[in-house]
Amino acid sequence: MFETITDSFGKVFGGLLSRNRLTESNIDDALKEVRRALVDADVNFRVVRQFVGSVKEKALGAILVRGVNPGEQFIKAVHDELIDLMGPESSPLELNPDGATVIMMCGLQGSGKTTTCAKLAAKLKSQGRQPMLVAADVQRPAAILQLQVLGEQVGVPVYTETNGASPPEICRNAIGEGKKQGRDIIILDTAGRLHIDDELMSELEQIARGTSPHQILLVNDSMLGQDAVNSAKEFNDRLSIDGLILTKMDGDSKGGAALTIKQVTGKPVKFIGVGEKIDDLEIFHPDRLVSRMLGMGDIVTLVEKAQEKVDQDVALKMQRKVMKNRVTLEDLLTQFAQMEKMGPIQDLIKLIPGVANMPGMDNFDPKEIRRFKGIIQSMTKQERLHPEFIDGGRKRRIAKGSGSTPQDINRVLKEFQMMRKMLGGMTKKGTIDPMALLSGEMPAKGKSKQKTRSQLRAQRKKEKKKRRR
Repeated sequence: MFETITDSFGKVFGGLLSRNRLTESNIDDALKEVRRALVDADVNFRVVRQFVGSVKEKALGAILVRGVNPGEQFIKAVHDELIDLMGPESSPLELNPDGATVIMMCGLQGSGKTTTCAKLAAKLKSQGRQPMLVAADVQRPAAILQLQVLGEQVGVPVYTETNGASPPEICRNAIGEGKKQGRDIIILDTAGRLHIDDELMSELEQIARGTSPHQILLVNDSMLGQDAVNSAKEFNDRLSIDGLILTKMDGDSKGGAALTIKQVTGKPVKFIGVGEKIDDLEIFHPDRLVSRMLGMGDIVTLVEKAQEKVDQDVALKMQRKVMKNRVTLEDLLTQFAQMEKMGPIQDLIKLIPGVANMPGMDNFDPKEIRRFKGIIQSMTKQERLHPEFIDGGRKRRIAKGSGSTPQDINRVLKEFQMMRKMLGGMTKKGTIDPMALLSGEMPAKGKSKQKTRSQLRAQRKKEKKKRRR
């Protein structure tokens, strides 16, 4: 997501970082490129004009600050203004503390509304809630069946009626049934249309009046760009929505809707859909998204993914092996499986600060990881544990089994040895163990408190001297 803006901003920032000082002239030049990048990303022109004006004001004020790289001052101004534009803070879902929370979901047909209902139910269920889904979309023939299938997939009951009742009646009956069953979250999947019309809005207004939902959430397709923003404004004018969920963010390289929609509607984005899987729904954190947009990574989201998806016992076992420099190819295979639980490797790389901007990352091919895995899987367990025993004959056998060449086997073994050497060096220096991330530990700032062998020896000598005294 945001590839258009990230690439353009990267060029602008690169030029500024090489300058000795900021002037009004080079600020204006940079802002022209920023304006062009935002327009290319399909951001509303009024929002662009306001954004550029605010950044210029902050950047001109930064000229007076000495001792700080001028390019970094400009980046800080852009960073802060982007956060203000989209947030400035995340907006959590407001739940009813005194009983069941009714959430009314609305949106145009094709926005991913029904799937998002199931994703939201799954997220709330993982937080200890007891949600229930309500199939109130009687316009689209497959909508009820789709919601039933998704409900079964996430383990959440689905309320349906096939007796010809109207959507407002179905929703009222479902709320009564949900309360009887002790459900504390009731999610109404309402009907959508290919476009906004009076019939659709009238039906939604009837449902809202009859159920008094605690939250009305609009599901919007981010790939529609300014059309998504315009439809959000119309929904908000008629229903007074409480927040938005932007879907298909993983396929939106521009990001104009995410940057504009809060400013135009005045309503916060609460969640974003970042994939097709049922757990690909993230809480919208403006600051984290801006960090990704500017190529700075998002270590907090990466750690949260690790905590949710990674087997902690396996991660801690791996951490101990790294500390002792005893990592094997078998361990590496296990780590690939752990990482795959967190999502596509190319998406994880973008979350690591600094890595996305490293040379060669633009051309990163996830197929390389699959080839790497295929070669390791073609080895025997003994060979994975002791790769030093792999001779020419074994390499030919492994190459044949993995559809590769002996030269590919040599490359994998060489890269593995380089990785072991690097991890061993990091451990000796007392720096943070990179595999600690997979156990959900946040990297500490500065050097690790872990002591090296030489430090331990020096400490023992001091203790001996004290005892002699």
